[in-house]
Amino acid sequence: MATDQDLVVETVRDILSGHEPFVLTPARRWDEGLWSALASAGLTGVGLPEEAGGSGGDLADAVAIVRTLASGAAAVPVAEQLLVAGPAVIAAGLTLPPVEEPLTFGIADTVTATPSGDGWTLTGTAADVSWAAVAAHVALLVTGPDGAALALLPTSGLDASDGYNLAGEPRSSLTLAETPAAVAPLNDAQARELRAGFALARAVQLSAALEQVLAWTVQYAGERHQFGRPLGKFQAIQMELAEMAGEVVAVTALTDAAVQALAHGSADVALAAAAAKVRAGAAVEVVARLAHQVHGAIGFTQEHKLHHLTRRLWSWRDEAGSELVWSRVLASGLLADGPDGLWPALTRVV
Repeated sequence: MATDQDLVVETVRDILSGHEPFVLTPARRWDEGLWSALASAGLTGVGLPEEAGGSGGDLADAVAIVRTLASGAAAVPVAEQLLVAGPAVIAAGLTLPPVEEPLTFGIADTVTATPSGDGWTLTGTAADVSWAAVAAHVALLVTGPDGAALALLPTSGLDASDGYNLAGEPRSSLTLAETPAAVAPLNDAQARELRAGFALARAVQLSAALEQVLAWTVQYAGERHQFGRPLGKFQAIQMELAEMAGEVVAVTALTDAAVQALAHGSADVALAAAAAKVRAGAAVEVVARLAHQVHGAIGFTQEHKLHHLTRRLWSWRDEAGSELVWSRVLASGLLADGPDGLWPALTRVV
């Protein structure tokens, strides 16, 4: 019997079937039609409480939507809205903008929040903010007078650069000069969890995209014939597919564990997210390389679908913190309790 989550995923797939991936350009920076269809179905508020303006549901529902959209190379900021910015705004006690309007998130440590009269202003540059060029609002992790703070502001009228990642997704730098914003101070634990949540959102997307790339490659190896038999019958190709599958399984396991840690409010969520992001980033090099190797020349063409995901994999790998950044976080966390605490920490996180 189908669960509510299965029905949600099926709905997203039905919507996606009418919105094929396309090459993003400065003239067409996102799939506005897909966003409108998702918003009309109430899917841009899933996982956010109804009393705050969301559509209800839990974290697992939101993750399922993000995974489905990531595997379809959807050019919309749903991961940022459902898994990072939306929950962060609500947790900080700020007013959630209408979920029908795209909301994105960025880490802006060099932006300072300063009290001004009855409100706050922001000064500095927020670099490489995902989807800022198309979002209606942006939530930024900034530096306040006493530590980290979450700022929420509309994007209209902001001085934004026209930046893009390798997949063509907008990644703008926002220049703020005493710009008014709603601001809520965060303690160190809240700021750390917010950074981890952003990394986990990218790990969820990476996991889904890696699974889809593997599925496409297995399918192609079974359909493409060389020397009178399918590619998948050659031992060398079988070994490459097996290596890809091993990478995908490892990423999926760690990402699922991190999602569960977040859902249950575990104190280890930052370490679990770090492990997921590190493992997902490392898998990109193996899976993307072997996928293109098995596909051969056709996989590098604009007409073939493979590049829509592999270019996203290479882009998402470095966003929300690279493997180096999160490896340091992971190592520091595992060693926090000294030598005697290392093994319990390793088994607890994994």
